[in-house]
Amino acid sequence: MEQGIGTTAGRLLAAILPHVTFDGWSEAAFRAAAADAGMSPELARAVCPRGALDLAVAFHRQGDRAMEAALAAEDLSALRFRDRVARAVRLRLEGADREVVRRGASLFALPRNAATGAGLVWGTADAIWRALGDTSDDINWYSKRATLSAVYSATVLFWLGDDSEGHHATWEFLDRRIEGVMRFEAFKAKVRENPVLGRMLEGPLRALGRVRAPAGAPWDLPGRVGGDRG
Repeated sequence: MEQGIGTTAGRLLAAILPHVTFDGWSEAAFRAAAADAGMSPELARAVCPRGALDLAVAFHRQGDRAMEAALAAEDLSALRFRDRVARAVRLRLEGADREVVRRGASLFALPRNAATGAGLVWGTADAIWRALGDTSDDINWYSKRATLSAVYSATVLFWLGDDSEGHHATWEFLDRRIEGVMRFEAFKAKVRENPVLGRMLEGPLRALGRVRAPAGAPWDLPGRVGGDRG
């Protein structure tokens, strides 16, 4: 079983996926998964206190790890940095089951699950930056993940409705979003170079840099399955 997910939770995750297509990440799908895995409802609930929601979280994080492994296996040295980011997002989506992701989007759109969903998207953005070698430890640590979270979320929504051959329209959409981010980064650099604006921002940036605390990052969510930190 993959690192970070216990054997029992892994059995449940594998068992629920066929049911998610028809029943979503629902209680009915969770009960069916427990039965298919030969597991009592009590044991299944002990492993996943939030039921299908915990398995949806595990599924998302499983996709992040698969993306990281695929990215590590590729030679990106000839690509511009923006193209490396685009490649990472593309690998993340190409390895996913679109209908299962669609059902997950509906689950995390519910108000009671919105914070969990936002934390997972932030975790995906963080996984991409770490895989690409990001070592920032100041305000850039936050801004990079915030902007990429927005790009990733928008791209997923576009991808879910994209029927173009090979999802060509999605990759064009992704390139446009990343181009917008690069223009914003260029603007930030100009602001920093401006002696007046640079002094105005110096205090807030220093303060934000001091409060960076990975242990309390948005993806450090309760209810992790089998001790999975993501």
